[in-house]
Amino acid sequence: MSLHLWWLYVTAVFLISATPGPNMLHVMTQSIAHGPRRALATMAGLMSAVLLCLIASALGLGALLKASPRLFDVLRYAGVAYLVWLGIKAWRAPVGSAAVAVPARSHHALYATGLLTGLSNPKLIIFAAALFPQFIDTGRPFGAQLAILVVSFVVIESVWYSVYALGGIKLARWLEPVNRQRLFNRATGMMFIGFGGALLGARA
Repeated sequence: MSLHLWWLYVTAVFLISATPGPNMLHVMTQSIAHGPRRALATMAGLMSAVLLCLIASALGLGALLKASPRLFDVLRYAGVAYLVWLGIKAWRAPVGSAAVAVPARSHHALYATGLLTGLSNPKLIIFAAALFPQFIDTGRPFGAQLAILVVSFVVIESVWYSVYALGGIKLARWLEPVNRQRLFNRATGMMFIGFGGALLGARA
């Protein structure tokens, strides 16, 4: 692919990934709850969702969603329900000694939650369905372009995952008082519900 087109793509992905959304919020909250090492399983689930969406888009799912509004609505409502559920769960999360008593989740559970969060991410869905295909030049080899675009996205997204995970470590120290934990849980819950609202307003 042309260098100019690649730079446009990298710039767009860098800005989109940097903007706080469900993926980055989930990385930060899991890093706070389970530590950065266990949060790697969450990051792997989120990255799997990214790969699935980008590859599916390149193979024509984006065009299918545009041609079938009902299918897009089914996926959209499922994503909305999941994000709202995450919001309610975060709002009601235990604080203080009750939070410490919560058992650690397995790597498989962290991965699955990351995967579902990524697949319900409105930013990723809209990017994959509407924007990503525009960076593929039909006059050039498809496989090579797809590999370049996907690898570029993975590298940029991974950098931002690390930034938010490290931010979660610092934030965890600030959250030691119970009142701050409760405030953070409710703010996080409202943000997830807000992301659900954003997805509800999305159009194929």
